[in-house]
Amino acid sequence: MKKRGWVWLVASALVLTTTAFAVAGSADSEVEAAYIEKDGLPVVGSYENLKKLLAKDLQQQKLMYKTTVAMESAPVAGSAEPQSAPAAANVAESAAADYSTTNVQVQGVDEADVVKTDGKYIYQATSNEIRIVQADPAGKMQLASRLSYTEGTFEPLELYVDENRLVIIGQSFETLAIKKNDSAKKVKIAPGYHNLHVEMLKAQVYDITDKQKPKLTRELEMEGSYLSSRKIGSNLYLVANHRINTFQIMEDLGDPAPMYRDQAPDKQAEPQKLPYGDIHYFPESLTPNYLMVAGVDLDKPNQKMKVHSYLGGGENIYASMENLYVAVSEYKNEMPKPSVSSSESNFAPINESVSTTLYRFALKNGNLDFSGKGSVPGNVLNQFSIDEHDGYLRIATTSGNIWRTDEGTSKNNLYILDRDLKIHGKLEGIAPGEKIYSARFIGDRAYMVTFKTVDPLFVIDVKKPDAPRVLGALKIPGYSDYLHPYDENHLIGFGKEAEAEKDIAYYQGMKIALFDVTDVTNPIEKFKTVIGDRGTDSELLHNHKALLFSKEKELLAFPVTVRTLSSEEKANRRIQAYGRFSFQGAYVYRLNLQEGFVLDSTITHLSAEDTLKAGDEWYDSKKNIRRILTIGDTLYTVSESLIKSQKLEDHQPISTLSLTK
Repeated sequence: MKKRGWVWLVASALVLTTTAFAVAGSADSEVEAAYIEKDGLPVVGSYENLKKLLAKDLQQQKLMYKTTVAMESAPVAGSAEPQSAPAAANVAESAAADYSTTNVQVQGVDEADVVKTDGKYIYQATSNEIRIVQADPAGKMQLASRLSYTEGTFEPLELYVDENRLVIIGQSFETLAIKKNDSAKKVKIAPGYHNLHVEMLKAQVYDITDKQKPKLTRELEMEGSYLSSRKIGSNLYLVANHRINTFQIMEDLGDPAPMYRDQAPDKQAEPQKLPYGDIHYFPESLTPNYLMVAGVDLDKPNQKMKVHSYLGGGENIYASMENLYVAVSEYKNEMPKPSVSSSESNFAPINESVSTTLYRFALKNGNLDFSGKGSVPGNVLNQFSIDEHDGYLRIATTSGNIWRTDEGTSKNNLYILDRDLKIHGKLEGIAPGEKIYSARFIGDRAYMVTFKTVDPLFVIDVKKPDAPRVLGALKIPGYSDYLHPYDENHLIGFGKEAEAEKDIAYYQGMKIALFDVTDVTNPIEKFKTVIGDRGTDSELLHNHKALLFSKEKELLAFPVTVRTLSSEEKANRRIQAYGRFSFQGAYVYRLNLQEGFVLDSTITHLSAEDTLKAGDEWYDSKKNIRRILTIGDTLYTVSESLIKSQKLEDHQPISTLSLTK
């Protein structure tokens, strides 16, 4: 990889993590050149204004820095290694073609994944390469090509496939060492810290007309770590968080404005720094972080990527066909009022309140334009807690603390916001003392699962935006981490079974349930099955893209790691006891409304020797099945090491392709 002259100094050993706390009394009045643009958001304006806006945070960092430097007389064991961005990841049935597609939240809004298929080829992203595999015909699977990357320079995370175009999204890194004869004073860096590190979100666009010779046609980069992305038709939208290096500002090591680059491989382009006049800020959330959003129409190679930067951070992303929303938690701590009665404790808990601010960006032809913001009490669990429908935004939140029993106890809420992102209707105080484990909006209904010792499934009517109301509830053991629609009157829940002991619930094996909500006032658990014992887990419980589901094919499949107790352990079981590793692979079910869940097949990429050697734990994740997909009447399971194919009808094996070099 070529050395980049534009890499700026970052003391990577001083990476500091903070929560997005709301700042009381913003620095607006002290910022000289800030002004309000037509979209209603103020801009940073200049480097000096940036320092003023972040003055409170910088002061805290200076105190920490002084403490750090004071300790420099002690021997240094070694400088910290740069931290990679967390890997992302992940497949449901396409009605228009006979192959499965990624399980997405909103139809028409594609989400990147580690595995995709176009009905002929399978595309896979691993930590250091991209594989393109000819999968059809299944009996003649072969590797068409692979794109390899030097470790530590670029890490593929996810990908998109669109006809003859492959988009790879990943994180690029460059770390430079300061020579020992460069004194700390000379380079203005704290003694003992000798790493220079830059991190960029990168999207590589390949022409894959010739699958054996993918051709790189474009590279899009912006500074920061990958948060999420969406693709609508040919329009690609990227979202990243870029942590501002406050040490760089304190020591005047250089301009901390974020960088971006859009280039063709044969036309090297210099990186561009966003001018401070184009960097906006959210007055309610002045944190040392840039939220980076970018969009581009990939069908228009001459259209430059549009990059926008906002002082603040992003946590959860939701996108409809028209808008993209970024949700950010804002925390405020209030000291309790002094007690008049001496009999009351002087150590009352601090009242912590949390709200969620939603920033909306209008999507059109590869452009993202800020179009409004709103706020609701409570915290958002994930993207499925947010939904846009008929011009309204619905959002489910949890406020308070699940372990408190006073007025600060947890409560669950549902808010409906109008086009101006003002609260139009609300339903508050659902299931006090519990918190949301999953939520799903489907048409005029919302489904919410809360949990502490049992699993209430709430059915909520949201047809009237100004008056949402609970229609019915079902209380059963366990909980659902993910809810997936089966049809308009049935819902599939994926989560954990649970058992309670002295008001404390302990999760057990993985639970799958089919809920019947035909009678909305009396929902029932029509079918359920439990896999393994305590410790059993599935990526599906944390990532919806791991699911393969086709109602038409009566097919349900997902990867799972199973832990089981021996018969003796079950006879003398404590509900806190964890099982031992017994299986990793795919569970494939037949699902219909007459039979429920029928286990048709279990598939593993582990050999019998692997299982014997595993003992209580299994560590070789390269053989873990990550995704299951279908092409025609063939089922494929994909791990980093193998692709296996088998017939859907009788699950007879067809072939196995090794992917290791």
